[in-house]
Amino acid sequence: MSVAESVRAGGNRVAAWMPRPLDRVRSIKLKLAILMVGSGAVAFGFFASRIGWLPPRTTIAATLLALIFSQVLAHGMTLPLREMTAAAKRMAQGDYSRPVRATSRDEVGQLAQAFNQMAADLAAADQQRREFIANVSHELRTPITALGAVLENLVDGVAEPDPATLRTALAQTERLSLLVSELLALSSVEAGAVALDREPLAVEPLLTEVVAEAEVMAAAVDRPVRFTIAVATPDLTVHADRARLHQVLLNLLDNATRHGPAHGEVRIHAHADRAHTVIDVADDGPGIPVAERARVFERFTRGGRATGGGTGLGLAIARWIVDLHGGTIAVADPGSRIRVTLPNS
Repeated sequence: MSVAESVRAGGNRVAAWMPRPLDRVRSIKLKLAILMVGSGAVAFGFFASRIGWLPPRTTIAATLLALIFSQVLAHGMTLPLREMTAAAKRMAQGDYSRPVRATSRDEVGQLAQAFNQMAADLAAADQQRREFIANVSHELRTPITALGAVLENLVDGVAEPDPATLRTALAQTERLSLLVSELLALSSVEAGAVALDREPLAVEPLLTEVVAEAEVMAAAVDRPVRFTIAVATPDLTVHADRARLHQVLLNLLDNATRHGPAHGEVRIHAHADRAHTVIDVADDGPGIPVAERARVFERFTRGGRATGGGTGLGLAIARWIVDLHGGTIAVADPGSRIRVTLPNS
């Protein structure tokens, strides 16, 4: 602990034990008035004891002037606090549109600035929550509506329970299951409930395993693509959680499969630099525009590309898992390549 921190900690301990006789007074303006009058009374008492007397009118006039002056100052000093109280009540009702005027440079001004920043953050979080609920509702409604229509046709006898109809119902059920699973996974990662079990992993066998699973998924959605793996050195390793890294890579391959052209190629390249392991996943699609690359890892954002039947959650989950590893994930040029960078230790 530095000297400044020690002094600050000692000051905090002393402040915690200091008496606070004015806590029961509910008005800061009244507290300031008591402070001014009390300090004036002490000063007058001191001079009276030294001089032996003070004119009564002088004492009364000085006391009244001190009281009036303290109220004038207190009004300006407490105005930001009153504004914050009113703004907090509006925020409780969902109104974040009125910032507090922060003009003073003292602690109250700093508090007002922090309050305005908090209000802006809450407004952004509330907007994200609303968008998230709207997107979840939309994503759930689509397969539920399709599944309901198929089942209704079967019950009414409009359609026969032939393999094609049952496959349609199964596909919608699987889409619902995938969405719910990814929502649960994202919720767990965001809540910090995911514990990483890191270990040294051989990259090439892991990529081979993930590609084999991605090929099955691509065939299930009728998106024939060719996967190629290139590892800089056969003994390349990464220090990561095997299951979570597998999930990241599978999401990236699934994303590339859906957004690249049919019969195209998805390329996975891995190499190492001094302190990181870098894994690139690229497809032959048109790529994500530069203006949208910062938002592509948000929930239900697909970067302006074709939806391809995905949930829009895969890249958000990948970002959270990579962040937990202390790494980075970003869209690289030409926009159809996503780069994951993980620390070696």
